[in-house]
Amino acid sequence: MIQYITKPFKYFFKLEAASGLVLLFAAILALIISNGNLSEYYFSTLEKYIILGTKEFGLKLSVLHWINDVLMAIFFFFVSLEIKREFIQGELSNPKQAMLPIIGAVGGMAVPALFYIVINYSDSTTLNGWAIPSATDIAFSLGVLSLLGKRVPISLKVFLTALAIIDDLGAIVIIAFFYSGNIEIKYLILMLLSLIVLIGLNKFRIKSFIPFLIVGIFLWDFTHQSGIHATIAGVLLALTIPHNTKNSKQSMLLKLEHGLSPYVAFGIMPIFAFANAGVSLEGLTFATLLNPVPLGIVLGLFFGKQIGVFALSYLSVKLKLADKPTGANWTAFYAVSILTGIGFTMSLFVGNLAFANNLEYMDGVKIGVLTGSLLSTLFGYFLLLFASKKND
Repeated sequence: MIQYITKPFKYFFKLEAASGLVLLFAAILALIISNGNLSEYYFSTLEKYIILGTKEFGLKLSVLHWINDVLMAIFFFFVSLEIKREFIQGELSNPKQAMLPIIGAVGGMAVPALFYIVINYSDSTTLNGWAIPSATDIAFSLGVLSLLGKRVPISLKVFLTALAIIDDLGAIVIIAFFYSGNIEIKYLILMLLSLIVLIGLNKFRIKSFIPFLIVGIFLWDFTHQSGIHATIAGVLLALTIPHNTKNSKQSMLLKLEHGLSPYVAFGIMPIFAFANAGVSLEGLTFATLLNPVPLGIVLGLFFGKQIGVFALSYLSVKLKLADKPTGANWTAFYAVSILTGIGFTMSLFVGNLAFANNLEYMDGVKIGVLTGSLLSTLFGYFLLLFASKKND
């Protein structure tokens, strides 16, 4: 039974370690191209519109929106499958084991937001980006852990995975409540009807994914037109996918999760990174980082994340509300807390939503996210290296 439960974790660790490097390559490539001779072509391509279907009954979105609204809906579908599995029979199904990453994640979302708010409280427009430094990029953070191999206790990898998953759940809630537009009641009703049909498919034990997919496509369109961000459709669809806890071979959830993993890790996430990490560095100086948006993000990711995660986790252990990860010392745990400041994918995504109507702030968002994530990577890695050598 234990081997069955840990199998998805082992598969996940191997996959995300490699995908972290692919993400890094995609981000670097985007920075190179956006600051080279192809920069105009890069940005103009992202702004081009592509129509699927006809003008009357088709979907017309820019390349960037196809990536951020359609591909990321698949990403959120995949993440939500993981979240559901974890709560049903994974690490988060045991209240005692789940308590530490839950408490750590709460601190890791609240404290970075406070850092950002303190810097931007006087400007209502920039204040809208308060949630940007609250997310953790699971691929990058686990990729850094994987570089140290067996030097890092498996308990810390499980903790970071669970915390990042809860982070993603928090991001989903934030997007749904704070970054959705004006609600269209007609499409909201159609959304709810689609959801009822999906729940019905689950209750009637439909074994084929095709009916779920067809209804899910309609759900995405209704969500997109309702004013709620389209990625939430992926979340709702995932929550209705049936999971057989007794026989993994008959579990639609596990089949979809494992089937989608390589496409998400090596396709969707790198494409998103390439499309969203590109920023012109012309005229960039240290003073640029002192602007409210990038400064709030950098302080939130680098200081807010590590303080929030470590402080609340430490207190919860000392108060005996949770157990410290086995085989890990506090130095290594603190290093992992620093790594949660690698926001990248999710932070860029939230930034796009926060400043959808104020694109002039997006360069500051990208600079802040890249800088905060880079600092968290370097300091977290070298402290973790020091902690592992100390144990040798």
